Amino acid sequence: MSRQVQVLAPGLLTTVQDLGRDGWRHLGVARAGALDPDAARLGNRLVGNDAGAAVLELTLHGPTLCFDAPVRIALIGRSVAARFDGVALPMGRPIELPAGTLSLGAVRYGARAWLAIGGGIAVPQVLGSRSTDLRGGFGGHEGRALRAGDTFALGAAASPAIDAPRIPAWWADPGFDENRDAPVRYLPSADPAASALARQSWQVSAASNRQGLRLRGVALKGERRGGLSEPVAPGTLQLPPDGQPIVLLADAQTVGGYPRLGHVIAADLPRLAQLPPHASLRFQACSVEEAQACAIETRVRLQRLYLALERPLARFLAASAGVA
Repeated sequence: MSRQVQVLAPGLLTTVQDLGRDGWRHLGVARAGALDPDAARLGNRLVGNDAGAAVLELTLHGPTLCFDAPVRIALIGRSVAARFDGVALPMGRPIELPAGTLSLGAVRYGARAWLAIGGGIAVPQVLGSRSTDLRGGFGGHEGRALRAGDTFALGAAASPAIDAPRIPAWWADPGFDENRDAPVRYLPSADPAASALARQSWQVSAASNRQGLRLRGVALKGERRGGLSEPVAPGTLQLPPDGQPIVLLADAQTVGGYPRLGHVIAADLPRLAQLPPHASLRFQACSVEEAQACAIETRVRLQRLYLALERPLARFLAASAGVA
């Protein structure tokens, strides 16, 4: 018998996401996927899933969910006010819950968090991914954000035999908050406005979404070319005619006609996912060599975290399975 989850309240924008839809951009299909793939991977590791299992991405305010069977969950990302039948739940660790109601409130000190559930979210794969493409209206749960009254199944996983929450004393600290206020690094293009991008502070517009962050500041004046479409990707910095930059995110289109100011480095893309409306940010130009070094540093830090988690996580999962 499959385990079912009922959505009692959907939150502000809760979507099913995995690591994204690769291999289709030549046909105009966006990658989609979690705005912070490393957070999704860590959450899945904590609950015993494969790295690419589908999770729920929460934006600004999380949902209220009712589980009809015991589950194992993990909350990763910015801090979320989480309660299970009145019991406060912490972040960054596996938590086993009996059947009941999980209430996820405001996301604090950022914009997003991710909820991994043992077995993953069992929605159908579309073009090799369970991610929701909001612009295309496919994937995830019916190609849209969750609504009150929705139900979805969980993948196969052992259900812990418990009648109260089981929470370990340890937790995983991925360092997501490190250098939170540091400039966002980017590889500048040859456009004259590319260097000017770093000379002022920018504010995130409330019109931002998973396709891109729209920024507000003193308008930039760049090259005005003929508007021929050029390839773009998550991280591309575009300059519309109004001079207010856009940073493309996971749901980015595949081509665009706006001038390109450069590209945000991969190591800093997850930080953009945590910028709520009206947040301020600055940019800093860097070299390809610096971008590569930052990417390596990120991978090394996460691998060290995974190694540190191996023993306590194995003990927790073994105890859940009744293994001595």
